[in-house]
Amino acid sequence: MREKYLPIGTVVLLKGGKKRAMITGFCSVAQENQEKIYDYSGCVYPEGYLSSNQVCLFDHDQIDKIFFLGYEDEEEKAFKEKLNSIVSTIENKPKFESPVNNDSSDSDTSDDTGFNPFGVNS
Repeated sequence: MREKYLPIGTVVLLKGGKKRAMITGFCSVAQENQEKIYDYSGCVYPEGYLSSNQVCLFDHDQIDKIFFLGYEDEEEKAFKEKLNSIVSTIENKPKFESPVNNDSSDSDTSDDTGFNPFGVNS
């Protein structure tokens, strides 16, 4: 497996997945758990971005197979160096406990269809 942070446009299959995903972004945070930073965001391949509730967030170690490697050039390489530096800084920063928020009014699941376009069991 290649080093972490594959280029945008890379098409992968996640472990346990049935449908491929295309990497569309980096360092994404899920609305449900804003303390977890995922390595990648992606959309279903070949359909592409269909709606916001069909975006997949995943980590590098969840990738089973790379089908296509996205475009790499000098700009992408410089971006990846900055990204690795920023992520390293974040990961090495001491974590402080935040107060528990028992307010359940923020959890809106009205548009949660349960649709999993990638076929991955979470």
